[in-house]
Amino acid sequence: MKIRRLSVRLFLSYLVLLLVTVGVLWAGTLLSLPGAYGRQMHSSAPMMGGGMGPWQGGGQEADPASETGIPQYANIRSIVSEAFTYALLAALGVAVLLSLLVSRRLAAPLKAMTQASRRISEGRYNERVPAAGSDELGQMAESFNQMAGALEQVEAMRRQLIGDVTHELRTPLTTIKGSMEGLMDGVLPATADTYQQIHQEAGRLSRLVDDLQELSRVEARTYALDIRPLEVSRLVDSVVRRLSRSYEGKGVALTSSLPPGGLSILADEDRILQVLINLAGNALQYTPQGGRVEILAAGREQEVDISVRDNGIGIPPGHIGHIFTRFYRVDKSRSRQHGGGSGIGLTIARHLVEAQGGTIRAESAGEGQGSAFTVTLKRA
Repeated sequence: MKIRRLSVRLFLSYLVLLLVTVGVLWAGTLLSLPGAYGRQMHSSAPMMGGGMGPWQGGGQEADPASETGIPQYANIRSIVSEAFTYALLAALGVAVLLSLLVSRRLAAPLKAMTQASRRISEGRYNERVPAAGSDELGQMAESFNQMAGALEQVEAMRRQLIGDVTHELRTPLTTIKGSMEGLMDGVLPATADTYQQIHQEAGRLSRLVDDLQELSRVEARTYALDIRPLEVSRLVDSVVRRLSRSYEGKGVALTSSLPPGGLSILADEDRILQVLINLAGNALQYTPQGGRVEILAAGREQEVDISVRDNGIGIPPGHIGHIFTRFYRVDKSRSRQHGGGSGIGLTIARHLVEAQGGTIRAESAGEGQGSAFTVTLKRA
């Protein structure tokens, strides 16, 4: 219905323009025809004998309204009217043809986008429309396809998130349920080790819920940041002090290397400490006993790099680009074997760093070659 109204409006716009043009030409012709006719008769009088034309006297212009001039003037006016009538009919035909062509060219992509948008609203996010040409309609179709692609990506991430959360919740719940059934049936002994195992799985569920809550907050940025100058040395010392016991308990060395003179960054102290502790904690998980983790800092003209490097199990090259994706693990079984968390710590770290105007990246020479995570922030 809308497409037909568009076609009618286009046709009427062409028709009105045509009628106005024809009306102006018709009025101008009728107004100028008598004078032009009289001048033409006056200029042809010497050739018609005696220096006087049949409709004029000496030195006077012919009067088309005179008795002798009426027949020929009427004939000429009839000829002009007939020519204008044929021209008007031809122009109407051209206007109809042009309006049909133009309206079809405009209506076809709009109709395609209307149908595609309806299918997208029904959940079919793989719909696309042909984007032909570089005009406004082509740009609109390209923007529509970009919007549809973004919606498809969001939907895929939503489904993946639901699947990942379900999987992460099912594993500890299954362990707790199995342990409780074993206790009730008398299969498992009611010892401290059994209760400790159940407590660990419950703690794992609690950490997952806390991480999911934190992830939702950082992705929505529903938190305040206190960006101010901070000494990098003080931040690194705080990280080393908080994690020293965990590193000593596993037998992994934690050291720092800072340039002389000190460096300052613009960041939120609590949030950047959360990021660095997360990175150093991950390095501890994936570095075997006897390994080494080092926190380094280097300043540039306007930025400061803070890196956490280890000589642990490393990251295969094909996984570097996905390491900050929520719930992503290089090897899920190996991650749990090393005491891995929920799989969203790095995602939270990325959002926190980007919220402070910085970037974070991961580097690794390959499996068994260690890894490095570098946070880049603005220099104070």
